[in-house]
Amino acid sequence: MTDPSRPASSDTVPLRPLATSIDGRTFSFHASLDDLLFRVGGYVVQVDGDDAWLGQVLTLELGLIEVGPVASTPGPELLAVRRVAAAVGTGATLGVGRPFHDVPLTPATEAQVNEWQQASRSQGVALEVGQFANLTGVPALIDPQGFDRHTFLCGQSGSGKTYSLGVILEHLLMDTELRLLVLDPNSDFVRLGSVRDGSEGPITDAYRDVAAGIEVRRSESSGGLPLRIRASELSPTARAAMLHLDPVDDREEYAALAELLEHDEAGRPLIGGIGELLTSELPGARPLGLRAANLGVLDWGIWERGAGGSLHGRLLEDDWRCLVVDLGSLDTPEEQAVIAESVLDTLWRHRRDRRPVLIVIDEAHNVCPQVPESGVVALATRHAVQIAAEGRKFGLHLLVSTQRPQKVHDNVLSQCDNLVLMRMNSAADLAHLVESFSFVPPSMFDEARHFGLGEALIAGKVSPNPTLVRFGARISEEGGADVVPVPGRDGLNDGNAS
Repeated sequence: MTDPSRPASSDTVPLRPLATSIDGRTFSFHASLDDLLFRVGGYVVQVDGDDAWLGQVLTLELGLIEVGPVASTPGPELLAVRRVAAAVGTGATLGVGRPFHDVPLTPATEAQVNEWQQASRSQGVALEVGQFANLTGVPALIDPQGFDRHTFLCGQSGSGKTYSLGVILEHLLMDTELRLLVLDPNSDFVRLGSVRDGSEGPITDAYRDVAAGIEVRRSESSGGLPLRIRASELSPTARAAMLHLDPVDDREEYAALAELLEHDEAGRPLIGGIGELLTSELPGARPLGLRAANLGVLDWGIWERGAGGSLHGRLLEDDWRCLVVDLGSLDTPEEQAVIAESVLDTLWRHRRDRRPVLIVIDEAHNVCPQVPESGVVALATRHAVQIAAEGRKFGLHLLVSTQRPQKVHDNVLSQCDNLVLMRMNSAADLAHLVESFSFVPPSMFDEARHFGLGEALIAGKVSPNPTLVRFGARISEEGGADVVPVPGRDGLNDGNAS
């Protein structure tokens, strides 16, 4: 005799995929486990009479569905229910505004998704960064206007994070007029202005037009345009932090340093730079010079000693489109920290000039960490936090990239309205992101554990509905890990990235 309280086998009871919505914006559904065609982040079509509309699956799990009448036996505690194991889930409707009940549900075709996407992006230019992860015939489009919100890009080592960030930067250069400043700690973007060998076609030609305007600032030993600053251009607090000076405990040296670097006689600075402290006969100079020498500061290659221009001055000019600051070419972490602080401080101090710029901070856990390990890094973190909190109204926007989400300062992460999430296996990191980006369904974060190389979840203003994408091929030469390009993109190299 069959026990009516046991779930029925799904292959013995027909179960049509059906969806119900009580508000016209979200829906719940069930489907058979046999040959399940739905997945989290995928698209479906709902048909109700003459109406049909698109929806996106947001959650999917195992459940039990009643498939027959309820059979009762004496006593309410002995109520028997006939049920079937099924896939149950929820989703968001795209473009419908009325309730519906038990409407048929089918997977959306590539043509249907592409038609909807083109219609939804018709108000302006979209950046084609790749293809949908589960619909390879549909281009993945993101809204460039969404970068007027801060963006957080993360993925573990080997996920294709650096390569994919390069794809985004290339399309921002081609399809917008937004200025880019890249803090590049691993020298991954120093070839952003060099088109890859064998890359031909209209897209490549368009990129060549903007590649000539990409400036790379590097250490003198690396060649190219020099990466130098003057000590007098640093803020007093940055100079003091660089020399480990406390304004109270070391008040005499602190005041002497400000006097020597900021004051002048007859229009000439008292000293030309940090390197003259040891040889100057001015009061207080030699003790400062000894301190700088003992800390190795005098040996740094970042100091502007001649008549050439400094990075500070270049930042304040209007005739550049993209500056790549090659922090990775510098010899010491201390020099990297001083340059990063100088860049962020300069942009913040001159924020009222309202020069719009997207500040790209790669490996951001080193520039604005949750727990800074030095005084200079603490200052850079403070400026990153200020830009994150208030920079948008002055045209300062952040694109922060990291492998370690929990190590980036919370006050930077919490201000980001866009998310680009690549493969991430760490449960702790994913939980941290779920809390920080509550507008993304937690089930979508779970997909990140299974992403392949170059696959990502994109959400926020750049992609109003969370989208699973696979990034396309790079146009410029890359310095990061490999990503296999999407085949069939006109003008792109269909070979493997090197």
